[in-house]
Amino acid sequence: MKNAILLLLAAASIVGCSASRTYITDAQVIGPYSPGVKVGDLLFVSGQIALKPGTGELAGDDIESQTRQALENLRSILNKAGYDVSDVVQCTVYLKNIGDYSRMNQIYGSFFTQGRYPSRTAVEVSNLPRSAKIEITAVACKGR
Repeated sequence: MKNAILLLLAAASIVGCSASRTYITDAQVIGPYSPGVKVGDLLFVSGQIALKPGTGELAGDDIESQTRQALENLRSILNKAGYDVSDVVQCTVYLKNIGDYSRMNQIYGSFFTQGRYPSRTAVEVSNLPRSAKIEITAVACKGR
């Protein structure tokens, strides 16, 4: 626990918690949170599920359709903040069924540039908002 606290403190000093913050708010959300928060050169993107813009409906019942839409929603928030997919340095993927891992991986792998994939964690969870099959968060960094 002590090491985790030290790591968080080190990360905060590197990012510079006193850096200005920009809140990305012009995207559809289903709760009291910002779709993205820019702190210094970093952009923290909230979890994206497969909601189709404008309708609030999930983009299908299969993991492939939902993965594509979640990634497109992620791209939209990145673009609104002046970032693109190549700026993503870390993702966390939450799967309702870890059995969908390889099919998700096929879609996910085609979204990023081969050889320049962001770091990633993928875990199975018991449920997700709107009973989605996948949720993806990201951290992006603009190079200087």
